[in-house]
Amino acid sequence: MAASTTTTASLAFSKPLLPSSSSHANLFFQLRTQSYKQYHHRSKSEIKCQVRKEDVVIVGAGIAGLATALSLHRLGVKSLVLEQAHSLRTGGTSLTLFKNGWRVLDAIGVAHYLRPNFLEIQGMAVKSEDGRELRSFTFKQEDQSQEVRAVERRVLLETLAGELPQDMIQFSSKLARIEANPDGETLLELADGSKLLAKIVIGCDGIRSPIAKWMGFPEANYAGHCAFRGLASYSEGQPYGPRVNYIYGRGVRAGYVPVSSTKVYWFICFNSSSPGPKITDPTVLKKQAKELVKNWPSELLDIVDTTPDETVSKTPLVDRWLWPAVTPPASAGRVVLVGDAWHPMTPNLGQGACCALEDAVVLAKKLAGAIKSNEGYSSVEGALRSYGSERWPRVFPLTIRAYLVGSVLQWENPLVCSVRNNIVIPKLVRLGPLLEHTNFTPGNL
Repeated sequence: MAASTTTTASLAFSKPLLPSSSSHANLFFQLRTQSYKQYHHRSKSEIKCQVRKEDVVIVGAGIAGLATALSLHRLGVKSLVLEQAHSLRTGGTSLTLFKNGWRVLDAIGVAHYLRPNFLEIQGMAVKSEDGRELRSFTFKQEDQSQEVRAVERRVLLETLAGELPQDMIQFSSKLARIEANPDGETLLELADGSKLLAKIVIGCDGIRSPIAKWMGFPEANYAGHCAFRGLASYSEGQPYGPRVNYIYGRGVRAGYVPVSSTKVYWFICFNSSSPGPKITDPTVLKKQAKELVKNWPSELLDIVDTTPDETVSKTPLVDRWLWPAVTPPASAGRVVLVGDAWHPMTPNLGQGACCALEDAVVLAKKLAGAIKSNEGYSSVEGALRSYGSERWPRVFPLTIRAYLVGSVLQWENPLVCSVRNNIVIPKLVRLGPLLEHTNFTPGNL
């Protein structure tokens, strides 16, 4: 196997530390986005060839795909990232990153761009639907090394993409067909008719991953809950302290957390026997969300009202349990899965994005070592199997734990909810053990 160890190109634009000023930071990201769009698009005439050969192809330019590409790049391994959208999919709201996620971002060299723009969350408060505080926690009292921040998905993606060399992300590249060749290479046919022959394929294509389906994985399972989400915006500054606020009702729960000096992320999660029809009208979504919590603390309703329409969404919560000897392994030959494509999990522990970041650095280290060893394809396939073997005992229990936590928090029975609110949360719950899963250290790349 020809080693794909070409030193990655220098950056096309400078990388100063982000200023703490929100307006300056927004301008900075606009400039980064303009630069990266200018340099990262491959023209259709470039990609219209019969079969183009690539060493490493990453399918999907989300968090998992970009983090994997950047980790490989830091290790001197070039890859091509295929993204079906016309540009980075920077919609959505925010995601919570605990210390394990930040340690990965430190390892791949982007955390220092992000930290100045997002508030460090000091703790959390749990309330009942009538506004009564049931319990409060301080993260540093439970774990001095803990770091929690809510990060805008858009900013995280732009930061990761901005660190990649020019010409590394190919947009408008929807995967239409996958075919394994007898020699172990994988033929990828795109919707525009172009074809790529890849020595290694890394599927980072999300919950509905075509690559996972091709490998024999079942569809993700609906967990019985849906969530409204939004990102409220306050041009003159948001009024909330740096803590996560949870409100628990019967079959419904909500939460909100300051993201920055001007933005607040919120969610309202409710039980539903089915995901229901897809609704995109933000006016309808806001009305439905507010109806669920109409008699709850007023600040929650105010936050929903202060939310720009384009950030409001409703999604079903899904996961996939990786049962041993039943579910396929993470890799098949030289095709491997990362993040939600492999192990989608409900957001109840705040570990979906963190685990995708962990996957990225673990896979990159193993794959780069195998490629540089010049020991042939068997070494690469062994590295991918080793990645799956190492990550499975990490992500499978977290997926189950996230589901169970969500099930407890979504109880509907009045008596059971009363016990939860008056005994379990105030007297029995300890935050420390619930944060032990964040004790992941990626090491240096």
